[in-house]
Amino acid sequence: MTVATSQIALEDAPIRRRDPLLIVLWIVLVAVAVIWVAPFVFIAFTSLKTNPEIMSTSAFAPPEELQFQNFAGAWERGNFSTTFRNSFIITLVKVPLGLLLSAMAAYALARIDLGRIGKFLLVFVLFGAMIPFQVMLAPIFTLVNGMGLINTYPGVILPYLAFGVPYQVFILHGFFKAVPKELSEAALIDGASHFTVFRRIFLPISLPVLAALLILDFVSTWNEFAMALVLLQDQKMWTLPLGLMSFQGQFSRDYAQLNAAIVMTVFPAILVYMIFQRYFVSGLTSGAVKG
Repeated sequence: MTVATSQIALEDAPIRRRDPLLIVLWIVLVAVAVIWVAPFVFIAFTSLKTNPEIMSTSAFAPPEELQFQNFAGAWERGNFSTTFRNSFIITLVKVPLGLLLSAMAAYALARIDLGRIGKFLLVFVLFGAMIPFQVMLAPIFTLVNGMGLINTYPGVILPYLAFGVPYQVFILHGFFKAVPKELSEAALIDGASHFTVFRRIFLPISLPVLAALLILDFVSTWNEFAMALVLLQDQKMWTLPLGLMSFQGQFSRDYAQLNAAIVMTVFPAILVYMIFQRYFVSGLTSGAVKG
């Protein structure tokens, strides 16, 4: 009786059908993922092959024997000890300093009553995020050259800050606006200053947003090419993208070492993303809340 009842129940149970739209969506996502991953597979495989093997085998064929000496050769020939150091110093100074300035500016615009001037300052700051820096390269070069900062770290870091802070202020301003006012008003009534409220309340709760912005800012600073090309004319001050350009021009036929150099260039950005990626989606979603 029990078996018969179970069979009847199974026959009467509705058959779950997969949504065709969901299946199509998954197929599209897999196809897009393959398109995005394919160049990285090609670069990784090519960096571990010899030049004759690259010419005689398929681009996506695994290397017959791993050629790790390509990385050592690319490091020496591309002068990566210098370009890595320059990129590291510029990024290490610019990214944390930019996040700190953006967070303080966003807090002031979101939580301090500045009247009409506050709204004007917000629009003024956001206007800076709408100007493509490519159209400003000539005025930037003239200004930096007039200050005597060509081929210096400050000469690159200051323009990077000027074009990076507005976008970060926009994201953090929306996040700070969404924080309940009672949280900061209670601390102010107890005698805390705005700096204390910012440091002890707003800064800790904004860590996910800051982590997401850190990823974006690190990648954009680490890979920036056009402004560095204009402001850093001495090869001793070149960053990684500039060194990679020189490497490709000088050793254009050595595809193995060229791709090894590309792998070494993008590895730090991938590492930073892997460390902070769990904050990426949640941080940007929190910062996108309209105040």
